Amino acid sequence: MDRPITTLFMLMSVDGKISTGSTDEMDVDRDFPKIDGVKEGLHQYYEIEQMTDLWSFNTGRVQEKMGVNDKELPAKTSVSFVLLDNHHLTEHGVKYFCALSQKAVVITSNPDHPAYKVDEDNLYIIYQKTPSLKEALNRLKTEYGCERLTVQSGGTVNGLFLREKLFDYVDVVMAPVLIGGRETSTLIDGKSLTTNNELSGLGVLKLEDCSVLEDSYIRLRYKVIS
Repeated sequence: MDRPITTLFMLMSVDGKISTGSTDEMDVDRDFPKIDGVKEGLHQYYEIEQMTDLWSFNTGRVQEKMGVNDKELPAKTSVSFVLLDNHHLTEHGVKYFCALSQKAVVITSNPDHPAYKVDEDNLYIIYQKTPSLKEALNRLKTEYGCERLTVQSGGTVNGLFLREKLFDYVDVVMAPVLIGGRETSTLIDGKSLTTNNELSGLGVLKLEDCSVLEDSYIRLRYKVIS
């Protein structure tokens, strides 16, 4: 394979929502710990997260929501981070991931991205005049040694991975809550299919494991077969 083996790993509600609402102020990481009946089992997701791949794919938009542009610089971890971003990360946000990562790779179509102003030995930039996830993943493997990649991005970018057939596995932890809302982000967003001729864009899955966790949480693991 000319790209890393990819796994979509996310925390979601029973109705597939990966946020608690449609604004950037609402977020499962911030809000789930406040909800009785949900907060009790939330630790299991973060414990499983610690056992995912040593390369993690994120978006600047999601990380901006998480506050990395203002957080104190963290301690170094064993994980390398890939950030797909054009304008959400600041110089400080980029430095945050340099401090956190073994390797920090920014994928961008912005020739003036703040990452170009950051001088860190472990920072790498993949500039794409025309965005291409497939090409970026190829470069991650061939140039930076990324063999396995956990994807934890937003619904829109997850949709791009799906349509381009770039997912190999799906691993979701389901929290015991219903959120609803047409404009609330789901596991897979982006452009909808509009004709039967587009059904090849579906992701067909084979269940590999279903684990009943504590406090009514469930973990589902699938292999993408087409």
